[in-house]
Amino acid sequence: MAILSKIRERSMALILVIGLALFAFVLDPSSIQDFFNSTKVNTVGEVSGEVISRKDFSEALEAYKAQVGNRLTDMQASKIVWDNLVREKIYQTQLADAGITVGENDVWSALIDNQSIKTDQRFLNAAGLFDEGKLKEFLALAKDDNSEVWNAWSGFMGQLKSGLETSTYNNLITAGVGASLKEGELQYLTDNTKITSQYVYVPYATVADSLITVTKSEIETYIKANPVTFKVDASTDIKYVKFDIVPTQGDLDAIKKEVAGLLEDKDGVKGFKNTKNDAEFFVDNGSDLALDNSYNFKNTVSEVIADQVFKGKKGDVFGPYRDNGFFKISKINEVVQIPDSVKGVHILIPFIGSASAGSDTKKTAEQAKVSADSIFKLVRRNKKKFAAIADEINPDGTKGKGGDIGWITAKAAFSLDQDFGNGLFFSKKGDIKVVKTKFGYHIIRIDESKNKQQAVKLATFGRRIEASQATENTIFQNAETFALALTSGAKFDDVAKEKGVTPQSGFGLKMLDETVPGIGNQREIISWAHKKDNEVGAFKRFDTNNGHIVAIITNKTFKGLMSAARATNTVRPILMNQKKAAIINKTMIGATLADIAKSTKQTVRTASAISMQSPIISAVGFEPKIVGAMYSAKENTLFNNVNGEKGVFAFVVTKREAPIALPNYDSYRNRLASTRKTQTGLIYNAIKDAAEIVDNRGAFYGIE
Repeated sequence: MAILSKIRERSMALILVIGLALFAFVLDPSSIQDFFNSTKVNTVGEVSGEVISRKDFSEALEAYKAQVGNRLTDMQASKIVWDNLVREKIYQTQLADAGITVGENDVWSALIDNQSIKTDQRFLNAAGLFDEGKLKEFLALAKDDNSEVWNAWSGFMGQLKSGLETSTYNNLITAGVGASLKEGELQYLTDNTKITSQYVYVPYATVADSLITVTKSEIETYIKANPVTFKVDASTDIKYVKFDIVPTQGDLDAIKKEVAGLLEDKDGVKGFKNTKNDAEFFVDNGSDLALDNSYNFKNTVSEVIADQVFKGKKGDVFGPYRDNGFFKISKINEVVQIPDSVKGVHILIPFIGSASAGSDTKKTAEQAKVSADSIFKLVRRNKKKFAAIADEINPDGTKGKGGDIGWITAKAAFSLDQDFGNGLFFSKKGDIKVVKTKFGYHIIRIDESKNKQQAVKLATFGRRIEASQATENTIFQNAETFALALTSGAKFDDVAKEKGVTPQSGFGLKMLDETVPGIGNQREIISWAHKKDNEVGAFKRFDTNNGHIVAIITNKTFKGLMSAARATNTVRPILMNQKKAAIINKTMIGATLADIAKSTKQTVRTASAISMQSPIISAVGFEPKIVGAMYSAKENTLFNNVNGEKGVFAFVVTKREAPIALPNYDSYRNRLASTRKTQTGLIYNAIKDAAEIVDNRGAFYGIE
């Protein structure tokens, strides 16, 4: 009924939309397709007029996610795929403008030159050499089947083409990039010329900040004059409070009491102390930890009980104790002396149904046992025979290694298989035995063992420490009450103070971001904050995996230039220094450095052996602009009112010491040329900045 009601409420709007569409159709039948086929609906973006369709983006995204598995989040994959598609479009346009095409033959050549393809067993002939015909036949069959195999190969060839386009363009550019000997000489002189100057330095700090006023309009003017520096994407600021679901002390006490109640017999049912079947007990009582039948040394037992356990005996019980998010009870089922690691070799005969069985496994368990016994007789006194048979028949990674298992720890062995662990760790050096495991029949030989010590088989029942339903309900009510107070018009910070919770903030959250500082991956909150209908002041309660969050939108920055408020911290110091420089300049009066020093109440200083390679003036610091001016200045000439990073300068270059001339400047030329040839990333960024890129991924993800 609620759905029908909403349809009735919006029926007039729906009629108007349909009416407008039909009217457009009468005027121009093609317009109805445009009406329902708008750019934002059917495209994800454009690069210099070249469309990236939703279909292309979706297919590329799915293919990439299939390739990388779960290693990346959706938004991380989306960004990489978008960047790749933009790069592809940019390079295709550049190559087309240059009249160059990367064709099928180029892609095929790259494919058959690929080392992984050339060594693929499927495409080798009888002589073990790569057969191009076999690859063509394989691809033709895959294409006819229209299978996932073909889709994967098609995607791989698409990547090859994209890579060829990139490398082709970059090679064309770098082929024309070099450096002359004269450029090499100039670079050498620039790096190594030493300058000595006398100067007067008046720090900006000599003018009090209180004397300077920077207005909002001045900041806005500066931003407009430097648009590249202050270009921003759409972003949102939020404030939020967390209501984490955390167990109360009452919850902890209740869980501990429940676990403690499982120790003793009750109503004729065996408790943990007396049960003879731990596995059944764990299932019947819902342990949140699986039964571990491996042997534990002291360093692998919880520190909470380790000392007690290794002073105990079989049948001793420990707990309840709190450990790693659980309340636990543990029982010693066995105390043994075993090495902590063993080195051995094995021969493995799988049988039908065993874990190591393959499509060529024909033996039954009984037949495998007969084979194992026969082999045992052959190898028990002959190590060479043992290795030869292992290399011939082993189906695992020890084939070709004489059956060598290497050094294996008790934990690893018993986690693989209980019987396998027993065979290795309850034997002495030189023992050879036949052991049946889930993998098949093994002939095992023990070559070495070390660090024999006490170990215990410890059954540990665990109950996860979680908040009770009552606690969860209380926390939900707290979050809901907070949100309701905002509905009534209360201020966010006032409600937070009243409820005793601390607000946190997330600044500059972009449309396709995933994480919010302090709460991690919260894609739902970011999507909500960027929806056009949600303006500044909008708030909402969100449910998370471990609680609830109430968030409010505190600011929205639209794509374009940064606001004066946001840029103030960056721009205000710049404008303050400019205004201070204007004040200082008026005080720097005189025809000599001595006169200027007197008028500004400063001293004449000397900077010796400074260079462009390291533009640092002693007692002042990093001043590239001033050192650059000194490098170009005429000697013994006064230059006044030169604004630097930290203050205003007047200077006279007293000495310019050129480096010793070199026989040739080949090394500097080669270094320049090499540096330029590696700047393809800068070349791409320059082309990208010049391209008109429209990004509609927000619409793709249902935000715009």
